[in-house]
Amino acid sequence: MKSRHPQQPGTEFSVPGTVGEGLARHGVSRRAFLKFCTVMTSMLALPPSMAPAMAAAIAATRRQSVIWLSFQECTGCTEAITRSHSPTLENLIFDLISLDYHHTLQAASGEAAEHAREQAMKDNAGKYLLIVDGSIPMANPGYSTIAGISNYDMLVDSAKGAAAIVAVGTCATYGGLPKANPNPTGAVSVADIIKDKPIINIPGCPPIPVVMTGVLAHFLTFGTIPELDGLGRPKVFYGETIHDRCYRRPFYDQGKFAKTFDDEAARRGWCLFELGCKGPVTYNACATTKWNDGTSFPIQSGHGCIGCSEPNFWDAGGFYKALSMPANPLKVGAGVAAAGAAAGVVVTFLNRGKKGAAKAAHETTTLNDLEQ
Repeated sequence: MKSRHPQQPGTEFSVPGTVGEGLARHGVSRRAFLKFCTVMTSMLALPPSMAPAMAAAIAATRRQSVIWLSFQECTGCTEAITRSHSPTLENLIFDLISLDYHHTLQAASGEAAEHAREQAMKDNAGKYLLIVDGSIPMANPGYSTIAGISNYDMLVDSAKGAAAIVAVGTCATYGGLPKANPNPTGAVSVADIIKDKPIINIPGCPPIPVVMTGVLAHFLTFGTIPELDGLGRPKVFYGETIHDRCYRRPFYDQGKFAKTFDDEAARRGWCLFELGCKGPVTYNACATTKWNDGTSFPIQSGHGCIGCSEPNFWDAGGFYKALSMPANPLKVGAGVAAAGAAAGVVVTFLNRGKKGAAKAAHETTTLNDLEQ
C-alpha cells in the first residue's frame, strides 16, 4: 500500500542509533547494563557466561524498529507490557528499541500516525519487527478498521517488509475470545493469514510481561527467533506445563484437594484440581516467572489456572469444572509421592488428548468424559 499522505517538511524520521548510544545518553552505566543482561540470560535459560556476550551484542545493535498493531483486542496485552520489570517499558522504548507505531502509546494521531507507520516500513524495509495483538475479523472488514483500513489489509501490508512477526496474546495467536463459539466476527489468528514470515506466538490473556520483553531481548541479541514448539511458542517459556512447576503439585501427588475456595484445604494451599484448575494441560511460565516483579500468579493467589495460553481455551469447558481426578485419591504414606507423581503424569497426558479433541470439535469437556 502506497502512502496516501505526502511527506511534510520537518517530518523526516531519523535512523535509530545503536542501543549502546541510547544507553549512554540516558546515563546507564555498564555495570547496570551487565546486570540487566545477567537477568535476561537467566530468563532465557542461557549460561551466565553469555551475559557479557549479550551485552556486547545488544550495545552494538542498531535500535530495533518495532511496529505494533492492535486489532480485535481489549488492550490487555499493552497493559501487561507496561508492567514489565526487566526491562521496564520505559527502558525498552527509550534504550533498546525504536517503537515507531503503537496505537495506544504513540503521541501522533490521525494522518501523522499512519505516516509514522508507512515511513518506518520504508526506512527499515526487511528489518523491522512487527508485533500484533488482537484477532482479525474476516466476516466483515468493517468490524474493525484503523484510519479507514481494515485489519486484514493493514496486517498484510505491514507484514510484507517485516523481518519477523510476534503475535502477542491469545487473540493474535489463536483467535482468542473473539473467536469463541459462535465467532460472530469470523475472527482468525495472525498465522491463519500470514504464511511467508517467521511468527513467534506469545499466548496468554494477557501474556506475562517479561516473556514479551524476553523474546524481544532474544531477537536483539541473536538476530533470530528463539526455538519454538509445535504451536510456535518459545520453548524456554512454554516448554513445561504450569502443573509441572506448581508449588501445589505435591498436594496433587498426595491426593489433597480443596473442595471450595474458602474451605480449610484452600487456606492450607492444597491443590485446586477439583475447582477446575487447567494447569496440567496448560503450557506457560506462570509458576516460575510469575507476575508483578515475580510477586505472584493466579494459583498462588488462590484461583485455578483457566488455561488461557492454550488454543480455544474459552470453549474447552467450564473454568470451575475439574479436568481430572485420580480414580482412587492417593493417601499420604511411604512411597505414595512417587506413585502419585506417576499417576499424575498419566492422567495429565490422557486428559490433554481428550481436551484437545473436544477443542478441535468446539465441544465442552465434562468430568464424566475425562473419567471414562
